[in-house]
Amino acid sequence: MKRIDLIAYGEPRDVARCVDVPDVGAPQAGEAVFEVLASPINPADLIFARGAYALRPPLPATPGAECVGRVIAVGAGVSNLVPGDLVVTMQRDNWVQKRRLAAEDLIPLPAGIDIRQAAMLRVNPATANLMLRDFVDLAPGDWVAQNVANSGVGRMLIAQARERGLRTVNIVRRQELVDELGALGADICLVDGPDLPARVSAATAGAAIRLSIDAVGGAATARMSAIAANGGTVCLYGSMSGEEPVIFRGELVYRGVNFVGFMLGRALAQRSRTEVLALYAEIAAKVHAGLLHVPVERVYPIEEIGAALVHAERTRPGGKILIAPNGMV
Repeated sequence: MKRIDLIAYGEPRDVARCVDVPDVGAPQAGEAVFEVLASPINPADLIFARGAYALRPPLPATPGAECVGRVIAVGAGVSNLVPGDLVVTMQRDNWVQKRRLAAEDLIPLPAGIDIRQAAMLRVNPATANLMLRDFVDLAPGDWVAQNVANSGVGRMLIAQARERGLRTVNIVRRQELVDELGALGADICLVDGPDLPARVSAATAGAAIRLSIDAVGGAATARMSAIAANGGTVCLYGSMSGEEPVIFRGELVYRGVNFVGFMLGRALAQRSRTEVLALYAEIAAKVHAGLLHVPVERVYPIEEIGAALVHAERTRPGGKILIAPNGMV
C-alpha cells in the first residue's frame, strides 16, 4: 500500500515521499475500510508540510486534510455503511491508498456524486457555510465582503451567499478574475489595492458591510476592517501573506468592529454529530446538484506527489490540484 510521508518539515516538494507501508487490514467491530479515490492539495496541507500549521505531529507524518473514498469492507455492528458507499472522512492523514477508521468518522455521500468535487467537499464548502452562519445574524439583502474571492472557499462563499439572498463584495488580485467571478454570482468584484475601502464604498453606495472575511493577513486585514461597518465583524481564516494581521485600535475602540478567527475543526467540535451530519448532507446535496463547484486543473497519481506539489504552488493555478491514490478519477 502506498502513502505519502513527510520525512522532515520544510518545502513540500522536498520533504514529501511516496512510500510503501503495510496494508490497513480488515475492519474491526465498528470500523470501515475504504480506498481513497481523490484528495486535494489545499493551502493548509502546504502549511502543514512546512511545519507551520496548528498541528505538528511527530515525523514521519502524512498530509491530507480531506478526501473522498469508497467503502470496501465494514466491521461488525456497522449499520450506516455498506461496501460501495462513497464517503468523506472527518479525520486527517488522507494522502494514502486505504484507510481503516471508526464508522462514526465517515459521512456517506449520494451515489453518483462527482468524485473530483466530492474530494473537496469537507473543508471549503463547510468553511464558507459556517463563516456565514456563526458570527453575524445575516438577513437577505445584507452585504458580505471577502478577499481571495477566487479561492475554493471564496467560490463556495459566493454561491452559498447568493442562495441565501446575501450580496457579496469580492476582492481579488488580478483583473482577469472579475468576469469569471461575476459569472458565479459575485455582485461586486474589485482588485485589491490601498484605496480599496473608498472603492468599495462607491461600488456599494455606502452600504453597511456587516461581515468582512480575510484570508490574507498583514495590511490586507486593515483594509478589510476599514470596509466593515461600525459594529461589523472581521473574520480571519487564513494568512496567505504569511504576515500577522494588522488591525488598528481605532477600528476596535471607536468604531466597535469585532475581530474574530475561524478554524473549521474548532467550529465542528462545537457541534453535535447530528448537526455535523446535517451540515454535510446539505453541502453534499448542493455539490451533487452542481450548485457548488470548484475548477480542477489536474489530477496526479500518488507516485507523482513531487510534481503535484510543485504544480499546486504555482502563482496562478487554473484550479485545484488533486491526488488520485488508486488510479485516475
